[in-house]
Order: sequence, then C-alpha cells, then structure tokens
Amino acid sequence: MSDLPVDEQDLYKKRLQLTLEASGLDLWENNLSTGEVVFGLTKIFADLGYGKDEQAGEISDIFTLMHADDVAMVEKAIADHIEGRTERYYSEFRIRAKSGQWVWYANYGKIIDDAVFGSRFIGVSFSLADKKRQEEELLALNTRLSEQNAQLERLNAELHTLATRDPLTGIYNRRHLLEVGEREYQRSRRFAHPLTLLIVDIDFFKRINDTWGHVTGDLVIRAVAECCVNEAREAIDTVGRIGGEEFVVLLPETPLAAGLACAERLRQCVAEMRVTTHDGIDEAAVTLSIGVAELTANCRDFRDLVALTDHALYRAKRGGRNRIQGHGVSSSAS
Repeated sequence: MSDLPVDEQDLYKKRLQLTLEASGLDLWENNLSTGEVVFGLTKIFADLGYGKDEQAGEISDIFTLMHADDVAMVEKAIADHIEGRTERYYSEFRIRAKSGQWVWYANYGKIIDDAVFGSRFIGVSFSLADKKRQEEELLALNTRLSEQNAQLERLNAELHTLATRDPLTGIYNRRHLLEVGEREYQRSRRFAHPLTLLIVDIDFFKRINDTWGHVTGDLVIRAVAECCVNEAREAIDTVGRIGGEEFVVLLPETPLAAGLACAERLRQCVAEMRVTTHDGIDEAAVTLSIGVAELTANCRDFRDLVALTDHALYRAKRGGRNRIQGHGVSSSAS
C-alpha cells in the first residue's frame, strides 16, 4: 500500500474504513513487546459507553475490563498463536461496559512479519452480543422443549398406566391381560413351551359387600390382589383383575402341575389372612375358588385357554368353593 500515490492511499484507507464500519468490525494493532495498543478499538469502547479519554492505551487496560473467567482463555489463545501452535488467533470474551453490563466480543488476528515494521499483531474485533443472545434464546428454547418432552413422557407413562392398570388394585386390567395372553400364546405355540392360566374368584363376595359394605369389599379385593402378586414370579408372570372379584395369573413356561401348586399356595395365602373391616371393628375371612388350565393343542388362541380355565373355575365353585380345579383333572377338595 505504501507504493500507492498519496491520494490513492487515502482512498484505500477510506474504503477500508467504510468496509469495516459496514461489517461492524474494529481494526486493531497491538505491540506485544511493549504492551501498547498501537491503534484501534475506538469503536468498541465507544459502543461500550466510554469516552475518548477512557479508551485503552495498553493491552493491560483491556484485560482489566475483561471478565475474570475469560482472561486465562484469551491469554492461552494469544500464547498458542505466538508460539506457532495456531495459524491464527481467535478468542471470545466478555468486556464490562461503562454501565456495568457484560458484553460479548470476539478477536480475530494474526502476527504479520513486515520488512519495515517487523512483527505486528493485527486483527479485528466484533460484537458477539446478537450471537450470544440467539444462543441463550436457543438454549432457553431447548430447555423448555426438554422440560415439555419430559412432561409429555410422564403424561404418556401415566396414560399408559391408566390404559393398562386396574385403578383399584394397581395390577393389570382385562385389556392388557388379553394382549399379553395372546403374545404368550403365540410364543408358546412357536417354541412348544408350556403355558398355564389361573382364574381366581373370591368366594361369596356379594355376602362380604352386604355384610360390611363396599369399602370393606374394596379392601378385600386389594388384599387378594396383593396375594396374587406375591405368589407370581416377578418379570415372568402376569397378574391382573378381569372383573369385580375375579383375577388372572398367567404363568409362562409352566406346566399344569406347577400351576396347580402355585394356585394352592395362593389359596392358602388368602385363607390364612384376615382383612380388617373399614370401621376397624371386625375382620373378614376370605376364601378363593381357582380354575387352572394348561394350553392344549386344541386351543386356537388365548381366548380358548381362558375358556378352558373358566370352565375349571366353574367346576371348583360347583364343588363347594375354597378349592382348586384343574382342567382335565378329577375334582378334589382343598
């Protein structure tokens, strides 16, 4: 540029200045040996609210106004460039405006070796306020979206629970049992594995309601549900309520004999318990009738297994209640 005529140099400087102003850039040059700010940063300091007599004359003046958390990062970026680890110098930092507000800026520069002036550290500074504001807005938006997604997941989980669980006992409802049952039916058919079903009925449940009221009846239903869950294998068996006082226990990988043994443990568990009535004055004794059936070759779907088990339950109730009846097994009192 020094080879240009004076008027062309002046025109070149004006064009450069206009370009920098239009781009929001502030040209600077620092003397790293003396720590002097050779020129520049006038626009930045003016934007920050400082007068001409308050603008930086030394590099240390800039570090004084820089946020303490950013100083080490800027110093490292400068050192990396000086020592040749980076081709260009770049850093982002906060500068304290005269109002006390922290404003984001960035520096971009390079050490230039000049035959006349030697090594010169030259660069531009520009505001990152808009970028940081957009980043903060985006972060806030992402945070809100994450919170909303988490809330939706919770709501979906609650809806799933409402759709699959019995509200009184918390065990599975009829709809979910039929879905699980059909899947287990298909799996048992495919791999030729045993599958046994228990249908459990509370004996003389109407008498319980008539004697102590429906609130005590609900307590009995919850107590029986708890016994069913306790006798089932966690994460293997499926326990649910299919009617007012009827329950189902689905036993994959279980032949009829093992299903009958499980049913007997369940019958004994309930027969030995006493449910305190709602008023706390009395205790209700409860017994069960249980039908048990294993999947057979004649079952076309899970509902056929349910029908076999229901028939076995009917036989247990006709046989005097408080007993277990297996499909295809001769009647026996318990």
